[in-house]
Amino acid sequence: MRRKRKVTDPEYEAISKAKRQAESNNISGAVSTLESYLEGCPQSAKARIALARTLIYDAKEVDRGIEQLNIVLEADADNVDALKASVTVLIKDKKNNKEVSEKYERLLVLESSAEVYNGYARFLRQQKLDFKRSAEFYEKAIRAAPGKYEYHQNYAVLLLNDIKDYQKAKEELEIVMKLNPGNASAKKNYDLLMKKKFDADGNVKKGKFSAFKRNK
Repeated sequence: MRRKRKVTDPEYEAISKAKRQAESNNISGAVSTLESYLEGCPQSAKARIALARTLIYDAKEVDRGIEQLNIVLEADADNVDALKASVTVLIKDKKNNKEVSEKYERLLVLESSAEVYNGYARFLRQQKLDFKRSAEFYEKAIRAAPGKYEYHQNYAVLLLNDIKDYQKAKEELEIVMKLNPGNASAKKNYDLLMKKKFDADGNVKKGKFSAFKRNK
């Protein structure tokens, strides 16, 4: 009886091999594996995105990695994975704000997910200083994934440091501690909030308050 020949997926094999190489600190080998595969299959978006991530995060060659993402987006402007990878890198520099805004606007059309809402909310807060819209998108992220404590914590930081809605911040921090009981940062901020901003009757009192830590 003949044995069936095992069917392989060259794209999957190349990406998996590169991942193992990167994990064993053979970064140049990982880059070479993906580049070799792409020579024969230049249209592979998955392999090119994997190469971009390897260049950006492992080889620390950010510009080369962005070039690879741009190649994918030139071929398919609606590639969600490439858009996500691109904004994650570009968001770190305010000079890229216009490009990041455009890409997030595209992402919001293509994928209405909690992850995208949260990322856009952080961008609006940290780079655009648009606190009102940031709050709107944190709320969308929370509605889409109410059990994700990180979204509640990020929203609480916005409420504490920028919007100054201490009652709402208190409620969000209470949710964080319920979802993630061992969260030391949330507990610390909550205790400080109650001490500085609430009176003995549980009412918000007036006064200044120092910056709180956000969830990383």
